[in-house]
Amino acid sequence: MSMKRRKFLELGTASTTAMFLSSFQSLATAETPAFSKNENCKLKILATSWGFDGTTDAFLKKAKAAGYDGTEMWCPADEQGKIELINALKKYEMELGLLCGSGNKDPKKNYEEFEKMLINSIALKPIYINCHTAKDYFSFDQLKPFFELTFQLSKQSGIPIYHETHRSRALYSAPVTKSIMDKLPALRITFDVSHWCNVHESLLADQADTIKEVLQHVDHIHARIGHAEGPQVNDPRAPEWEEAVKAHLSWWDVVVERKKKNAEQLTILTEFGPPDYMPTLPYTRQPLADQWAINVFMLQLLRKRYS
Repeated sequence: MSMKRRKFLELGTASTTAMFLSSFQSLATAETPAFSKNENCKLKILATSWGFDGTTDAFLKKAKAAGYDGTEMWCPADEQGKIELINALKKYEMELGLLCGSGNKDPKKNYEEFEKMLINSIALKPIYINCHTAKDYFSFDQLKPFFELTFQLSKQSGIPIYHETHRSRALYSAPVTKSIMDKLPALRITFDVSHWCNVHESLLADQADTIKEVLQHVDHIHARIGHAEGPQVNDPRAPEWEEAVKAHLSWWDVVVERKKKNAEQLTILTEFGPPDYMPTLPYTRQPLADQWAINVFMLQLLRKRYS
């Protein structure tokens, strides 16, 4: 490699790094509200195992080194997997949130699978359970037993159980969620608003009143940045996504302020995903950015903004 080319690449890398750092500082500090100060509000930021190619031990070791407080993942289906998870959590002193859901198209079978998975998840004593609840085409009468089951099991176990705003699931859109919430005011939500940006093809400015109401029911956040044409921007550090990032931060800020004011635990999952959530190059399907690096960027941004 010639000296000129080496110098050009070094300058390019340096300028890109500087841009990312500048973007980080801007997003973490600019227009940040003066949050209530309350040491009893514990912020826990969790890592997703989605897309990680390795053992549970290796994943939790890497997440611990990056500065995460724990992980959110699907409950292992077999006993050996549960044992490995429990041992790794103890080894690295990490918290556990669990995902729960069924993909069955039949409402009755979906409910039965959902109930079984919930009971298995509760046995691991996670700090919360996040539900991919039912299907978007189930009627309210078909959905109601799912929510009532979680209310009952949460009360019995003492473990918070949330329902995620997720495409193809019960809470797939903002107005549908509000309708269910109005009928079932005990509903507690995992707010993954990136899905709604995609579903409604906007940053939801025209549904501000609905979002305001929904935010009062949010206890857990999935920190992925969506946009009008997809549930995940290619890289939130890129300047073209600044408006989308700031919109998401403004929604999350409302939840953070309520949690701080009420001295409640707040959990956030950084959940940028691998291909095909991560946009890729044609033919090779090579990801356009580094999933792990983006999630760690989000971890650092959220820690700086909210701690």
